[in-house]
Amino acid sequence: MKLSFVYILKCADGSYYTGVTSNLSQRLFKHQSGIYKDSYTYNKRPVELVYFCEFTDISIAIDTEKKIKKWSRAKKEALIAGEYEKLPNLSKKHFHS
Repeated sequence: MKLSFVYILKCADGSYYTGVTSNLSQRLFKHQSGIYKDSYTYNKRPVELVYFCEFTDISIAIDTEKKIKKWSRAKKEALIAGEYEKLPNLSKKHFHS
């Protein structure tokens, strides 16, 4: 069974990068060393791994990555902090009258 990982990096500028990979240590090394000059993280190094989770189904991992990428900063930070009970409320739209 091959594992896949969804991960979140905190960049030097304070932004977050979310990705998916089957080799987390190798992918982190590639982000840190700046192998891909056109990547989001290239000019935002150093990066720090702040969250990851494992999946046995790559399609679920990819779907999860896509969902997290659309999340607000506050929701990503709740996930990183393990504050799972906050996630549903951070999903709600706030309308101002």
